[in-house]
Amino acid sequence: MKIKAAVVEKQNADFEIKDDVELAEMGPDDIQVHMVASGICHSDEALRIGDAVIDYPIVLGHEGSGIVEKVGPEVTQFQPGDHVVLSFYACGNCKSCLKGIPTQCENYAQNNLSGVRPDGSSHFTENGHHVADMFDQSSFTTTTVVRERNAVKVPKDMDLRTLGPLGCGYVTGSGTVLNTLKPKPGDTIAVFGTGAVGLAAMMAGRISGCTKVIGIDIVDSRLDLAKELGATDVINSKDVDVVKAVQDLTGGRGVDWAVDTTGVTSVMENSIKVLAQGGTTATIAVTAHHIDVDTWNDLCVDDKKIVGVNMGDSIPQIDIPRLIDFYKMGMFDFPKTEKFYKFDQINEANADSRSGKTIKPILVIDEDYKPGE
Repeated sequence: MKIKAAVVEKQNADFEIKDDVELAEMGPDDIQVHMVASGICHSDEALRIGDAVIDYPIVLGHEGSGIVEKVGPEVTQFQPGDHVVLSFYACGNCKSCLKGIPTQCENYAQNNLSGVRPDGSSHFTENGHHVADMFDQSSFTTTTVVRERNAVKVPKDMDLRTLGPLGCGYVTGSGTVLNTLKPKPGDTIAVFGTGAVGLAAMMAGRISGCTKVIGIDIVDSRLDLAKELGATDVINSKDVDVVKAVQDLTGGRGVDWAVDTTGVTSVMENSIKVLAQGGTTATIAVTAHHIDVDTWNDLCVDDKKIVGVNMGDSIPQIDIPRLIDFYKMGMFDFPKTEKFYKFDQINEANADSRSGKTIKPILVIDEDYKPGE
């Protein structure tokens, strides 16, 4: 079937909305989803500009939300009319998946970042030519087809337009804290960067019972929002020595945990320097930048650790409903980070994301959608 999709024709090109893209036929374990909205994530930008290896042309988008239109004969968990959030695809059969760690799926890169569907077929074509996909989802579309394992059912009384980023940005930041670092009540945590991922990590720090949740950025308005969403303290690192400021806030110890969401070399290195003895930092940005680490003096002497975390070590079918529950309890107010744009404003929305003007742009693809209906 023909659909409308935002296509990036070549590396670093703008998005171009086309209405002649052909969507693949459904397979037996597929669901067809009418897209309501999609968040724009910095990972989309990384693929658009070529920081991550991918084919062009490509349809990006991996924070989609929508309504199930059709299901394949082998689908058991969904039916037409269900509201869903889309996330990454994991095979479910490899050793890591069977151990309950789908973010370490042995086929993760092939399934999500190869530009083709898990079976090697094209997700999209245009005039008979292959168009690459992302996350076996590509949510910058009016309709998409995904595997059953890509989707998470969400309550119909929630505003679908707000929920898509739960599939990546919000689950990545919160999962890094809740699933990987696992701070105990009374611990301290510093989060570098107050975008959607960083703010989600801060909210998770408060949920975990951290007595110090320190938000670090160079934009005062974002730091104000961080305080509103749960940061106990904020630091504008443009104005002060961030390492000294963190030590001052923690009685000279440093923090037990740190999360870097910026991918900036000097900031990632500071996320190690602010740690207390025995502390751990998680570096989770999609970045082409590297850091310089003296393994003895930076790590061994004080028993510090650096960990990488993919997608918050999340199981979307468990973690996304948990985040919705936290939201309903007033503990994870993620919609405060969001701003709506029309689908044809995608380049403006992406530019606002790059500049930091908007923390989490949401493309409203179905403008006729009304929450609760």
